[in-house]
Amino acid sequence: MSQDSLPQQSQPEEEDLGQLFNAIGKLFERFFNFIISIFEFLFSIVIFGSKAIIENFKTILIVVIVAGALGFGMEKIMPERYDSTMLVRTYFDAKYQLYTNLKYYNALIKDENYATLAAIFNVDEGTMMEVKEFEMGKGPESENDKMQQYDAFVRSLDSSRAQDIDYQDFINNRGIFSGDIFEIRVEATRKDIFKSLEEGVNNSFNNLYSVKKMQQRDSMITIRRNNILRSIAEMDSLQNVYINVLEEESQATRAKISLGEGFPLQQEKSNTKEYQLLNKEIELRDELRQMDEEKVEEDEFFKVMSTFQEVGNKVNKISSKYSLVFPALAFILLSLGFLTKNYIRFVKNYER
Repeated sequence: MSQDSLPQQSQPEEEDLGQLFNAIGKLFERFFNFIISIFEFLFSIVIFGSKAIIENFKTILIVVIVAGALGFGMEKIMPERYDSTMLVRTYFDAKYQLYTNLKYYNALIKDENYATLAAIFNVDEGTMMEVKEFEMGKGPESENDKMQQYDAFVRSLDSSRAQDIDYQDFINNRGIFSGDIFEIRVEATRKDIFKSLEEGVNNSFNNLYSVKKMQQRDSMITIRRNNILRSIAEMDSLQNVYINVLEEESQATRAKISLGEGFPLQQEKSNTKEYQLLNKEIELRDELRQMDEEKVEEDEFFKVMSTFQEVGNKVNKISSKYSLVFPALAFILLSLGFLTKNYIRFVKNYER
């Protein structure tokens, strides 16, 4: 009896397993059909667009040629543009004033207020009429500069927050003001005017905030310097005391008491710390030297690392290549127009 019931029990299990495989097969079939339908849709769009372009190829070709000729003529009419750059290192957050002033200069150029610009840069209005744009960007940085920026940024955060930001995240998400080295770029229609603009650019760093920040830095250095000098004077006095103690011990007669052979006793030396004091004094004097170097190095709001060139470089932007831009725009606009026309025609026919 039990042997006869085994085939009857296995038969429903085989039927369930077969239905499961059929369901999985249908699922894969639907998935592949969906993928194929996407490719068919994309292919039909390409064919539909190509058909519209091929049907109107002559019209598009003529318009593209005419646009290219107009662009070539525009290139000959428009004056050549030149640019030059200077690199600066800013101190006391003067970079913010520089950025604001360059935006102001661009606004004056846009408004054609050349009289104000000429007064700022101490040049004639004709020279300023040749200037077209001021730009400010990040300057070149070494890996050491990036590490210093990261260390300064981490120190400005609390310990729990600093653990969540690694070096690579910081580098990838830096803004233009993260560093202190900047590239100032000037674009003009005359190639030999850039040197005359340096005085005006150099005056762009002066601001009351940076002046106060420099004064605050100088006051802090003065306070730290006075404290260090007092500490050094106190250590010198203590060293003199130690020296006097050692001199007295060397001049005094050593008291010896012998309790027998091999057991000599003598007066113990005083435990002085002149070596530790000397090391500490060296550290303090090194700190004084660093403060003096900082004050000498950062004695102004900026330092020019490289000046403008005598003769600017010719600007070769793709946007100024009108012989290429005009035909490309004409081709795109005409193609979109014919595609729209064919689409409208298709919709009307579909409704019928």
